[in-house]
Amino acid sequence: MKEMTKIALDAMGGDNAPKEIIKGAMEAVSARSDIKVILTGKEDVIKEELAGYTYNKEQIEVVNTTEVIETAEPPVMAIRKKKDSSIVVGLKMVKNGEADAFVSAGSSGAILAGGQLLVGRIKGVERPPLAPLIPTEKGFSLLIDCGANVDARPSHLLQFAKIGSVYMEHIMGVKNPKVAIVNIGAEEEKGNALVKETFPLLKECQDIHFTGSIEAREIPHGQADVVVCEAFVGNVILKLYEGVGAVLVDKIKGGMMANLRSKIGALLVKPALKATLKDFDASEYGGAPLLGLNGLVVKTHGSSTAKEIKNTIFQCVTFKEQDINQKIKECIQQPEEAAE
Repeated sequence: MKEMTKIALDAMGGDNAPKEIIKGAMEAVSARSDIKVILTGKEDVIKEELAGYTYNKEQIEVVNTTEVIETAEPPVMAIRKKKDSSIVVGLKMVKNGEADAFVSAGSSGAILAGGQLLVGRIKGVERPPLAPLIPTEKGFSLLIDCGANVDARPSHLLQFAKIGSVYMEHIMGVKNPKVAIVNIGAEEEKGNALVKETFPLLKECQDIHFTGSIEAREIPHGQADVVVCEAFVGNVILKLYEGVGAVLVDKIKGGMMANLRSKIGALLVKPALKATLKDFDASEYGGAPLLGLNGLVVKTHGSSTAKEIKNTIFQCVTFKEQDINQKIKECIQQPEEAAE
């Protein structure tokens, strides 16, 4: 019998909590018997929602918390003051080895701050990056960093490239993943000071398959498997990606419903269009892990539905099975450090 993967899930976080969060948990445990979900949050609210489901009681546990960290609260202060919040309690479960992972659609700032303050970094990791998978023409790419480190240094970006390569190879099954740095041109001499200083470090690194610079317009075509940048640039790319995607879908739907002829055409192309749009649905790939911590912490969209929660839970299982943290340690630490 396979070992159970225990996932602490913030039932209070996100726009659709607790309904969609709990629904996602139910779908995950219904699909797999090797998962246990520990729901953190207000017990009465959670149990009221659970009352509508039939499930294996050994796969669902409720841990009562009395506080909720709101999105607008200062992250570090909230983590320190609200010790009985659903986020802090879940993070401490990972720190203490009571859970293999923590998942939340709640406050990004609190999750990022709490991950570093409570769970802690792997020895040798300078800055843990937030790394979501983004859909591309060829499948998907890892965008690293997209929100954790706005003021990064060249050494940070070098580590992001190494960590991202480990993740793509062992979680997503991409052999020898292509790594590129976001730039405003293909030429090596282009870019701001950070990019210019980082480029030679990536070029000389033997642990990655570095292919050079990548312009923003090339990212959706899947020209790189690991897209490296600091968090300001990464967050702008991610939000623009999501915004343009949403507008295009709305425009397509609006055009199809414009008149009788387009409605008939829509019926004919609906199966193919549905399959195509599914490939560009970010929720298919789960949440964005904060990589480089001593335990797994995953941030999902604030608007997460049950599907994204379910897929994020499955993502956590793969992370544990592949022992990604150990692989990151081996990649980041020098030989003499790893031997200590």
